[in-house]
Amino acid sequence: MQSGNETREKKLKRFGSFCNMPVTDSTAAQAIDDCILFPVEEIVQYPLPGYGAPTSITFSPDDTLVAYLFSPDQTLNRKVFTFDLKSSKQDLFFSPPDGGLDENNISPEEKLRRERLRERGLGVTRYEWIKTNSKKKALMVPLPTGVYIQDLSSSELKLPSTSSSPIIDPHISPDGTMIAFVRDRELHILNLLHNEQRQLTDGAIDNAMTHGLAEYIAQEEMDRKNGYWWSLDSRFIAFTEVDTSNVPFFRIMHQGKSSVGPEAQEDHAYPFAGALNVKVRLGVVSSTGGPVTWMDLQCGGTNELDNEEEYLARVNWMHGNILTAQVLNRSHSKLKMLKFDIKTGQGKVVLVEEQSTWINLHDCFTPLDKGIAKFSGGFIWASERTGFRHLYLHDSNGTCLGPITEGDWMVEQIAGVNEAAGLVYFTGTLDGPLEQHLYSAKLFPDRDSPLPAPKRLTNGQGKHVVVLDHHLRTFVDIHDSLTSPPRVSQCSLHDGRIILPLYEPPLTIPRLKKLQLESPEVMQIQGNDGTVLYGALYKPDIAKFGPPPYKTMIAVYGGPCVQLVCNSWSNTVDMKAQYLRSKGILVWKLDNRGTARRGLKFEGALKQNFGHIDVEDQVSGAEWLVKEGLAQAGRIGIYGWSYGGYLSAMALARCPDVFCCAVSGAPVTSWDGYDTFYTEKYLGFPAANQEGYESSSVMQHVDKMEGRLLLVHGMIDENVHFRHTARLVNALVEERKRYELLIFPDERHMPRRRGDRIYMEERIWEFIERSL
Repeated sequence: MQSGNETREKKLKRFGSFCNMPVTDSTAAQAIDDCILFPVEEIVQYPLPGYGAPTSITFSPDDTLVAYLFSPDQTLNRKVFTFDLKSSKQDLFFSPPDGGLDENNISPEEKLRRERLRERGLGVTRYEWIKTNSKKKALMVPLPTGVYIQDLSSSELKLPSTSSSPIIDPHISPDGTMIAFVRDRELHILNLLHNEQRQLTDGAIDNAMTHGLAEYIAQEEMDRKNGYWWSLDSRFIAFTEVDTSNVPFFRIMHQGKSSVGPEAQEDHAYPFAGALNVKVRLGVVSSTGGPVTWMDLQCGGTNELDNEEEYLARVNWMHGNILTAQVLNRSHSKLKMLKFDIKTGQGKVVLVEEQSTWINLHDCFTPLDKGIAKFSGGFIWASERTGFRHLYLHDSNGTCLGPITEGDWMVEQIAGVNEAAGLVYFTGTLDGPLEQHLYSAKLFPDRDSPLPAPKRLTNGQGKHVVVLDHHLRTFVDIHDSLTSPPRVSQCSLHDGRIILPLYEPPLTIPRLKKLQLESPEVMQIQGNDGTVLYGALYKPDIAKFGPPPYKTMIAVYGGPCVQLVCNSWSNTVDMKAQYLRSKGILVWKLDNRGTARRGLKFEGALKQNFGHIDVEDQVSGAEWLVKEGLAQAGRIGIYGWSYGGYLSAMALARCPDVFCCAVSGAPVTSWDGYDTFYTEKYLGFPAANQEGYESSSVMQHVDKMEGRLLLVHGMIDENVHFRHTARLVNALVEERKRYELLIFPDERHMPRRRGDRIYMEERIWEFIERSL
């Protein structure tokens, strides 16, 4: 970023040089004026343009109201609103008396939980309806100051909370009479009818043992945020006991603090690849208190490479107070579902899922109970046995009765089940991997006939996020696409028609008009093995910057479980891509083999292949851009964060003839320094794949690096430790390779503070401007 005192003439000369245009060219002068309209601050401004729509949408227990979080002033500071489906009236239901959550009034535990959730919201970030037998409508709202109960006429602080003893993860019981929560590492309940608190567990040890909280690996890698679960009848709570005593602490020092001592350091039980995992037990306790019954199960805490009970992946209650647990082995090749007798703790295996590639966890397990005699007590399960995730019907003993869906596409989530009508509702990719729609399928199809095709219930191309009402008559559809910001409608679950618009984006969004954003073009190319790959192209304005080819930056993630290129408004308001486009740079995104929503074979190409298959596909994309006359050979850079930061550094090191610069944010530079679950799933156990770990390390390739490298990292990153960047710097120094370093002493995996983020984007642009 240049000095504010720089003259217009100097700007014109510098800009003309950067774009290879004569300094007298009027298009260059106009481009400078236009760039002033897109200040770097726009990259870090949240919410993104058009994303002021309601979030966290739910139906009231009687389906007469829809509740949601919303900010009338279009900031991140949200309140609870309700929409009456009969009167079409919107009301403010709950406003935090003290402003609610901000980044400075929450405990260290909650800050770390927000990191796992990738949560940026402020004010109210969560709420739950309280189900009661009366017509009274009430919500539970957790805030930093405590847990509030809000009804139509009053608000009451039921559970005060302090930063030294915070209330963590409160949840209402299914019958609406109790709140369960974790405080001081123990599980508690509050009986709302008698206003009595009770501690249900004991024996937790500071920094070594917790009851009712999900461990780091569960939160970060298994998408399991909870450590306790209410039974369906509210009589029992299943919970985890997490023992970290066998995992050495990894210490993070707060180098940016003026103080020293305990307040300037934090210790994390972080299991590195190849090392021991924490020990996890599963217990059940009555909601009225009493002794704990421990299930016959202990996960983790062993050196056995083929331990079949390494990870407690999922816990679910079935009707009749039957407890189920999904347990994954260490090599990720075998998942068992067990049913437990909660009186004795004895369990039996009812289902086994095996895959030579790996097992992907999901949340599609759904118990059945509505009196369909033949299948009473059975369940719906999702499997990738065909290479794509599909739904299957199982009886109460776990025997598979047949598929519910099939084809070269995937089911993503079950949205609801109507057993009486024999229908299951789900979201999936039947209409293509760039789309997400709601479908219905027959729950009990005729086994003697071909499976009927699912019925699509959402209208309009793009991404549909849905919430079904309790009576399974209507659903809320949050719909967006490349050309449309999110809009919210109530729709019929019979045929998908719109019943009532709940939220329409403004016809004119000032930021969109001012910044002159254009949706990217979605393209198809072929990888070097013939695989179809999808890309998104952000072209500079030809009227301002002339025809291609252009200097190019490739935006990349490239790792498992993530898809960048899709028909979603999020791609249109990728503000960094749009900012670079406004500067005359072509931006390209490509989902290489290994990324999400394309099936197990496509995703499994990354197995023991980090930094190779993914780099090859990114090179194919760069070569296609040059061949099509869009990009200038020798003036192509790459940037990304986390796995994308790793891939950027690897691409620069391994392909110096293709990439001239890279911005590598919070990169994993050597996989022996990352966690057990993620790393071993994709690369195997370190001792069994030493060559694979070495070849996938950035440090093994820096001797070939020729281009410019900017490393960006937060020094208190507890996910990808700053140690990764430090180790890479050592390798670069040893090879006498140039690098630049941008560090943030008080930031974690992604800078949160506005000032830090603005500074980061200024430095990144400055680097790109002089490196391309």
